[in-house]
Amino acid sequence: MEAVAEKPATGTAYSAIVQKQRDFFWSHATKPIAFRKKQLRKLKAAFSKHEAALLAALKKDLNKSTQEAFTTELGITVAEIEHYLRHLEDWMEPERVSTPLFFQPGSSMIMPEPFGVTLIIAPWNYPVKNLFGPLLGAMAAGNTAVVKPSEISPNCSKAIADMITDTFDPEYIVSIEGGVPETTELLKERFDYLLFTGGTEIGRIIYQAAAKHLTPVTLELGGKSPCIVDTNINMNVAAKRLVWGKFQNAGQTCIAPDYIYVNNKIKDKFLARVKHYIGEFFGDADKPSDDLGRLISDRHFERVSKMLTGDILVGGVTDAATKYISPTIIDNVTMDHPAMQEEIFGPVMPVIGYDNFDEVINHINAGERPLAMYLFSNDSKLKKRLMNETSSGAICVNETMVHAGQPNLPFGGVGNSGIGAYNGKLGFDTFSHKKPVMVRSFLGDVAQKYPPYTSGKLSFIKMASKFLLR
Repeated sequence: MEAVAEKPATGTAYSAIVQKQRDFFWSHATKPIAFRKKQLRKLKAAFSKHEAALLAALKKDLNKSTQEAFTTELGITVAEIEHYLRHLEDWMEPERVSTPLFFQPGSSMIMPEPFGVTLIIAPWNYPVKNLFGPLLGAMAAGNTAVVKPSEISPNCSKAIADMITDTFDPEYIVSIEGGVPETTELLKERFDYLLFTGGTEIGRIIYQAAAKHLTPVTLELGGKSPCIVDTNINMNVAAKRLVWGKFQNAGQTCIAPDYIYVNNKIKDKFLARVKHYIGEFFGDADKPSDDLGRLISDRHFERVSKMLTGDILVGGVTDAATKYISPTIIDNVTMDHPAMQEEIFGPVMPVIGYDNFDEVINHINAGERPLAMYLFSNDSKLKKRLMNETSSGAICVNETMVHAGQPNLPFGGVGNSGIGAYNGKLGFDTFSHKKPVMVRSFLGDVAQKYPPYTSGKLSFIKMASKFLLR
């Protein structure tokens, strides 16, 4: 097969890439289960071969430690590949559904089929996981894929492109490097499915571009994900899990606890424990820890730095040269505080005290629906209230962020935080068209359904319709 340039300069070159993938798809080579499993195994082997390069790139772009990079990027993706390999055969089986009496003799089923040529646009904050996670669904469902890593994490973009070029034929999977001009040109092409992970405003642009071709989309966006801390908790465990989730990847996580509500009865004690674990995990703020990530760019560093105002309990240390911001707690935050105006995407934890759970619910519901919502509590009534009286992409109780790694749960948003979902079986389903298939026998033809219509035929149809869906 003829190699395709990794970074074409013109829309014509992109058209050629998409057309070659479309031709390959319609050769039906991607549909057999043997092909799909072979490609998944190739990808698993590629992670082993390119592990050092990926880890080095994550360190350069985001200062991710080896353990954090493996846990949240490489290791979890390889585990997902294994999950797909274990279950793919069952997922591909057509789903038999009952056929009501009116349609007998006959049979019905729902057959998953691949959409065709897919486009996956990945973000910079988890450049490996949030590119290959969706790609697994596309591959498992039998599609071809064009993937676009983020130019904001350039070392990861290069490492990913090298890995894909080394592993797959470009008519099956190809990685396109570049920035806004390249993405703009790509979006002019007609894809059969598109998945984008990133900010809400860019998501709107992607959605509009897809609409021109009536391309179905999944948008994984973000928002301010609240965390509520009740009095009925294990304070040490809750504090540790909150610190871990909030400051993972220097807070640059779409499902990070964005701002924290703490019941005033325990607020001081709880924040003391949070402060303790920040010190235990990351040490002295004046001596930046290798276990803490760095802000991705000067622009993001400057944006988050402007939030460091108010009642700072711990942190607030910055270093523009290394894009370092220490883990920071800001207490007694009001709604007009800079950290409450947008998704933080940085190591800043604004804290709001509360007395009445109703006030918390009302404030959350007054804003946009978040991608995630967190509650630390053993109170079953509060858990039910949060589940039944709010809307969010997900709810995680007594933990932070781990729900995104549970392959049997969908990962996705609602409203401004996203459209659609993927993960495990849901990833396979997202990239599969559910094609209904009905097979009828030549026996049992109903003469009354054919013209010319008469009152007698209508009476029969009215009577028969009572049994239509039984």
